[in-house]
Amino acid sequence: MAGFVALMFSAPVLRNAIKVSLVVGTCLNLINQGGTIYHGGAPEWGKLALNYAVPFMVSSYSAARARSQ
Repeated sequence: MAGFVALMFSAPVLRNAIKVSLVVGTCLNLINQGGTIYHGGAPEWGKLALNYAVPFMVSSYSAARARSQ
């Protein structure tokens, strides 16, 4: 298990997961909170963070899983 987590946070996996998270997280935030932000409202910070964290974890898990097989 520790080896798998280390693989999830290895440099190549991290670089890719960050890129995926930035693209997908931004799209999700625009979909989920774009109207509120466009009209001058404050975003819901918890949802904003999760919209970036979830794609990051999915991407890093998927890449580590593929590399471990």
